[in-house]
Amino acid sequence: MRARHLTSRFFGSLRPGGPGADAERWVADVLSAEELELWRRMSGADRRHAHGVAKRVERSLGNEATAPVLAAALLHDVGKVDADLGTYGRVIATLSAAVAGREHAELWRSRSGFTRKVGLYLLHPDLGGDQLALAGSDPLTVSWARQHHMPEDQWTVPAAIGRALRDADDD
Repeated sequence: MRARHLTSRFFGSLRPGGPGADAERWVADVLSAEELELWRRMSGADRRHAHGVAKRVERSLGNEATAPVLAAALLHDVGKVDADLGTYGRVIATLSAAVAGREHAELWRSRSGFTRKVGLYLLHPDLGGDQLALAGSDPLTVSWARQHHMPEDQWTVPAAIGRALRDADDD
């Protein structure tokens, strides 16, 4: 499942542009002004992906897809902006994590150049959580940004919501 997800994200990232005007309007209705600023900093490919995740969560959860849940879907990867890596840099960062492990991320972050960017990319859950907390996001939104790569037994969000968010992201 993970390989399919990564392959889909890779090929999707090669297509230029963000989501369409209707999607952008829908997102603007869901997010706070501060969250919308963060959303707009994300790459077009990341915004398209996140919009798809949010729409799948909305279909899956129905009335339980509250604004904080949809914001979690839309902004779970916002921390990737700090890494400023393109598609191929993200591939290298993902492979680095698979080979060396994410525990090297802090060390790499302390370096300079491309190595620093890889470290920042691997730390995107915490960086995104920090950005969302500073933006005044709901605790659920902040928690999901921090926890979306963690195993289910480490989540602090309600399990049914976390599963819907995870499944929509892996689709």
